[in-house]
Amino acid sequence: MSSARFKQSGFTLLELLVVLTIVAVLSAIVLPLYTQFSERSYRVEAQADLMNCGQAMERWSAMNFTYLGAADEDGDEASDGVASESDEGPLGLDLCRAASAEQARYDVFVEATATTYVLTAAPLAQGPMADDGEMTLDSAGNRTWDKDGNGSIASNEEDWNED
Repeated sequence: MSSARFKQSGFTLLELLVVLTIVAVLSAIVLPLYTQFSERSYRVEAQADLMNCGQAMERWSAMNFTYLGAADEDGDEASDGVASESDEGPLGLDLCRAASAEQARYDVFVEATATTYVLTAAPLAQGPMADDGEMTLDSAGNRTWDKDGNGSIASNEEDWNED
């Protein structure tokens, strides 16, 4: 009778630990980079929304000869069209649909007078951009971003740049 030897193949415990260590190190490096990339893309989306809604405000003004009435002050999701001394609230969805609002990252609000407006993209408190700070666009084209979220605009926050 001959005894047959079977060679066992597989991974050793040491080899598995090395692979797990490599995966953990790569995850520790890649995850923060992915998070930064996602936040930057969400912020750019909100900036694009502000620009699109600014164009919508200009169209509104061209048709109505005022910026007043573009806000949805009664909560029915449509522009009210009522001219008063000031207009404040979310933009009517018939005027501008902000993608960042539909994705629950930012809300877009307007504060308008007859001749000026300020659009604000405010990050939602429960959203992924909660600590990002508000961004604004006004009727003169000025852009601000309260990067530190302290409620005031410093000299390095007078544009949308990340520096």
